[in-house]
Amino acid sequence: MKMSKNVRYLTQLALLTALMLVMANTFLGYIRVGVLTMSLMTVPVAIGAMLCGPGAGAWLGFVFGMTSFFNAVNGTGGLTAYAFQYDPLLCFVMCVGARVLCGLLVGLLYRALARALPSRQKLCCVLGGLCAPVLNTVLFMGSMVAFFYNMDFVQQQVARLGAANPLMFVILTVGVQGALEAVICTVVSAAVTIPLKKVLRS
Repeated sequence: MKMSKNVRYLTQLALLTALMLVMANTFLGYIRVGVLTMSLMTVPVAIGAMLCGPGAGAWLGFVFGMTSFFNAVNGTGGLTAYAFQYDPLLCFVMCVGARVLCGLLVGLLYRALARALPSRQKLCCVLGGLCAPVLNTVLFMGSMVAFFYNMDFVQQQVARLGAANPLMFVILTVGVQGALEAVICTVVSAAVTIPLKKVLRS
């Protein structure tokens, strides 16, 4: 029984990892919007974190982060490409570290919600799905401001947007894109996770 659970866990993780690699190399993973990139990679991160737990969420966050860092290295990552030229190590922390933490926290928050609201599993899946894009935005943009706010390219964007402070810069930069990303990721991850949980319990 234990081996069967381990096989199922590894199979789910492998499928989600493969899905992320496919998404990262198609328009489904990264959609350029201005200097930022709208990412739907938080969808499999949320699904994995809710189905398989915090450890799986952290691994899928790592996969997400590595694809983002690769885009920074090859110059297709928009703002992250400038960050890599400025400081490769801090760029790695921003791209990878923030996403690992995102996946881990989604798994932990979903587990806490499921224990607190055992009869409201659908609501827990919706909230867990929402946590992924929100945490990704907060952690990534928080790292951007902490590590790269004084970078010339970022300061050019600050001046262009007329942002009075780092918080306004984040709000003005993320804007409608962030809201759209949150809605899509929440709806899709919840729509996939809810029926899968029922199937896996049966």
